[in-house]
Amino acid sequence: MNEGTVSEPKSRSSWLVRWALEAPRRWLGKRSTIGQDVTGGADGLSYLRHLVRGNRIRRSDAFDEVTPEAPPVLIIHGFLGTRGSMYMLERRLVEDGFVCVSFNLGTFNVRDIRRSAFLIHRKIERILAQTPSQRIDIIGHSMGGLIGLYYVKKLGGHTRVRKLIMMGTPVRGTWAALAGVVTLGLWSTSSWQLLPRSRFLDELAQGAMPAGVEVHTIAAARDWVVPLPTTRLSGASATTVPLGHSSLVVSEEVYRRVVNTLRPPHPEHAGDDSPETD
Repeated sequence: MNEGTVSEPKSRSSWLVRWALEAPRRWLGKRSTIGQDVTGGADGLSYLRHLVRGNRIRRSDAFDEVTPEAPPVLIIHGFLGTRGSMYMLERRLVEDGFVCVSFNLGTFNVRDIRRSAFLIHRKIERILAQTPSQRIDIIGHSMGGLIGLYYVKKLGGHTRVRKLIMMGTPVRGTWAALAGVVTLGLWSTSSWQLLPRSRFLDELAQGAMPAGVEVHTIAAARDWVVPLPTTRLSGASATTVPLGHSSLVVSEEVYRRVVNTLRPPHPEHAGDDSPETD
């Protein structure tokens, strides 16, 4: 009997055994579709739990610890969000030694994005007047990223911002904003501004990104609120994670990527947690 004929069935059977043994991890593991949906659901509940904290978040300023190499970090929440919705991200940053600030942008942040950006501009000037650093880092979730981007491009923020990290930000708009238009359209200018091809987004897209600012986008592949293609921004360093919209501010995995962006690891450790880039 031909020896190759005998080994071929054995090879097939061993492959079938490996396939069967790996099936649970493939279908139910952390990287599986089901596993990602379960993680996303848990992260969504955690996001909502902290959202109800509202805007009354106590913060102890430590601006005397700021240096030009470690500027303060401004966190901007998104549409229908509150300072509380960014609580886990802010807490982790503080525990890792970052000086963090966030602002009350009104109940659920529904005002005109331009007005929010101008408010950010004034508050940043007050902060930097109290610190040895003349620059600041910004992390914006969802619409919060648009507020930061407008500040950088249209209000002279490029002279103040060192790094801008936009998490799940609809740079090209999102049709999910129609829900805001239907329910809050008369009171919420930003609902209309978030729609694709709105006059605000067309204005924001005009002109190149000013030099001197590092811009990073972190997008979620399973984001049904801000789909991945709508987060693309020319000239930005892009990272994609296999999670959902709420997970961007809750997930420990995403947090590590944020920290590595704000505080890049030493070269000998650069490959330990390298992000998946596009």
